[in-house]
Amino acid sequence: MSLDISTLYLVAAVVGAMLGGMLLFFGQQQKIPALNWWGAAYILGAISIGVWTLTSPLLDGTVALAFNAVGFVACGMVWSAARVFHGRNPNWLGLPLGAVVWLIVIMCPPDETSAMRLTIGAGIVAAYAVLTANELWSERRKTMQKRWPALLVPALHGFVLMLPILLGHALRANGSSFGGSVWVPIFAFELVLYAVGTVFVIFMLVSDRAVKVHKAAASIDPLTGMFNRRGFAEATARVIEREANAGRPVSALIFDIDHFKSINDRFGHAAGDEVLKLFAIVITNALRMTDLSGRIGGEEFAALLPCSIEEAVNVAERVRESFAASGIAVDDAPVDTTVSIGIAGGPPGTELEVLLAAADAALYQAKRAGRNRVEVAQEEPLSLEQERRKAAARSTPVRAPAIRHAGITQSRA
Repeated sequence: MSLDISTLYLVAAVVGAMLGGMLLFFGQQQKIPALNWWGAAYILGAISIGVWTLTSPLLDGTVALAFNAVGFVACGMVWSAARVFHGRNPNWLGLPLGAVVWLIVIMCPPDETSAMRLTIGAGIVAAYAVLTANELWSERRKTMQKRWPALLVPALHGFVLMLPILLGHALRANGSSFGGSVWVPIFAFELVLYAVGTVFVIFMLVSDRAVKVHKAAASIDPLTGMFNRRGFAEATARVIEREANAGRPVSALIFDIDHFKSINDRFGHAAGDEVLKLFAIVITNALRMTDLSGRIGGEEFAALLPCSIEEAVNVAERVRESFAASGIAVDDAPVDTTVSIGIAGGPPGTELEVLLAAADAALYQAKRAGRNRVEVAQEEPLSLEQERRKAAARSTPVRAPAIRHAGITQSRA
């Protein structure tokens, strides 16, 4: 059964246009600019294939080839889609550069440039492929091993859109007919299947991003931009494990803004929110790069420092003094900005909840002693694991040694 090659390419163009329209639709619905770029690239690629297929038998060869510049713009848009997906601006200079180079090349005498056209066309597509892959590789994550198709797809997408042009020239060598080649229908079917598969991989990429965004949102306090209780616990667990493996101590700090309820009552919740945001800035500026902090309650904040108690006290005093000196006012009325801080440390491997419980007890002492002060836990807490081992040792009955005599085994009372 013979297949009409022009019909196959037109089918590929129609499928590409439909998929591009779908990407544009979801890009508009979900407000994802990268999907708009990918969708536009699909549509331009479909236009390039369709116009080239329809005009090749009717127009001069150079004129027909000029329409392929649209396909090179599509490759540039795939590159821009990768840039936009990772929060960068499109490269407006580089986007049409491939098309401009292609138009210059096809204006040269065809007898002298037929082989050169193939080489330059492949080089343009390869350059855009490398640029696209580089954009994704620069954003690699720990999960990239699972996402390796997403690294290759944008680059291959632009390349596949140009394959009809490249194969057309390669298979017309020595005046042979391109339509008579067995590779043409195979490639046309592959182009349709690849276009459909590409859309699934693009949505996989977008879905993976959405999952990360939602996960980050679940771990971040929206008001202060700091870790919430859940995010703080997850982040500190890794630090505690790392420091325990190295045999180094950690210290936990709990901060409680003094008389915060009265601030809300006197000035309103909007002013209270501003105080919370101010204190978050104070903590962030006072802590070191290796320290972790988060908002774990209404006016309660916490921090985990991979250091000794003595160093933690210095950090806490720095936070207390900075917050007290912030001097904010609402409607020319000064707002008291003081904070009470409790500190606790423990041996390597002490769990966060144990450290926070001890630090909370120290915080209570700071409140009782007049507020606006730093207190250190009186006793060093033990890790839950150590307590469980000690409790298990205390509850284990002591067994009397067995005595063997004349083939009889006895136990001493």
